[in-house]
Amino acid sequence: MGELHVPMDALWGAQTQRAVNNFSMSERPIPRAFIQALGLIKAACARVNCDLGLLDSDRAELISRFALEVANGCFDEHFPVDVFQTGSGTSSNMNANEVIARLASAQGLDTHANDHVNMGQSSNDVIPTAIHLSATLEISGRLLPAICHLRKVIDNRAAQFSGIVKTGRTHLMDAMPITLEQEFSAWSAQLEAAENRLRDSLVRLRRLSQGGTAVGTGINTTKDFGWRVCAKLSELTRIEFEPMDNLFMGLACQDSAVEVSGQLRTLAVALMKISNDLRWMNSGPLAGLAEISLPSLQPGSSIMPGKVNPVIPEAVMMACARVMGHDSAIAIAGQSGNFQLNVMLPLIADSLLDSISLMANASQSLADKAIVGIQVNTKNINEALQRNPMLVTALNPVLGYEKGAALAKRAYAESRTLLDVALEDTDLDEVTLRRLLDPATLTEGGIQP
Repeated sequence: MGELHVPMDALWGAQTQRAVNNFSMSERPIPRAFIQALGLIKAACARVNCDLGLLDSDRAELISRFALEVANGCFDEHFPVDVFQTGSGTSSNMNANEVIARLASAQGLDTHANDHVNMGQSSNDVIPTAIHLSATLEISGRLLPAICHLRKVIDNRAAQFSGIVKTGRTHLMDAMPITLEQEFSAWSAQLEAAENRLRDSLVRLRRLSQGGTAVGTGINTTKDFGWRVCAKLSELTRIEFEPMDNLFMGLACQDSAVEVSGQLRTLAVALMKISNDLRWMNSGPLAGLAEISLPSLQPGSSIMPGKVNPVIPEAVMMACARVMGHDSAIAIAGQSGNFQLNVMLPLIADSLLDSISLMANASQSLADKAIVGIQVNTKNINEALQRNPMLVTALNPVLGYEKGAALAKRAYAESRTLLDVALEDTDLDEVTLRRLLDPATLTEGGIQP
């Protein structure tokens, strides 16, 4: 395509420069985790090509060495290609090829970006492999530990609050009593389910399309290339990878990435629910529920002195909203393949990795800057509990629904406790009523004896 000027200090070559000139929609380069995956793939491929006798050992050693340096972040500034580029991600693949080739050639051994660094590969299998590889590493190394940490913090606080009984709420209205430990246990269970879903999805994410080359047939490489590359990647990452059963599928669609994005959306829904619960419980301090106090982290207003807001739950909710948006983008991108290739691969990579990072950071922040520092306002909790007319539910087996409803309405209308009203309007003695209406006992469920 003719001559092209490339900056003197750039490690990339003409193909990368053309991409820099053509694509500037977001001015945001591909994520660090994706560059890491590209470096690992190039190192693994070089070693396999050497083992197969297709690439001389000196070049293979140089390519592998500098590819691993790319993976470790030594040359991130030389990966300038915009996320919104050619749909196959060819520009980013060639960016990696050119940087590694330039570094290897500088050692006195002429190394070609296509003939040597990209040997036995195509952008069409490298980029889908990099999506799976980078997402697997980020989920395994960052997200799952962060979710586990958040669960542990919730479980520890729940155990500390085990004896505190509060008013339960359905439809934001007073309901039967529940313990704080029980309330927190729902959050922990949500996170455990999200963690299990992600682990299940990792089974499919660890299946790679490397070896399919241009259209899935494996043209220009050996039949066992994919297996060999997966074995090398397993050695480099200590995570077991294997080739997809059908490499045509690996190039034509991104269903596993779509699945994982859906699991991330589910996690985002859980974190938003937990954050909203915290905001409601913390609301006040005088005109809200004020059941708990979250840590005071910063002034909450530029005009109202002394105001403090639940900033961490709010930030987490915004991160969750972004992840839900990413999921929609990934779903659209996932259906945008035609015949043998998906053509929105860079968008999938960027959105998926951003979602993983946001959920990992949100989980960590929610644990360390909000839940770990919760203070319980037992006075407010107890006052609301004693006035809760829904305790009358426990009297249904004794008095029936209609009589219970009348008692609850009168107690609420007169701002009196249900015990006082029941003593006046029923034949039950105080000892029996106190036993039947004991909030702690009611949190255990069942019919009260």
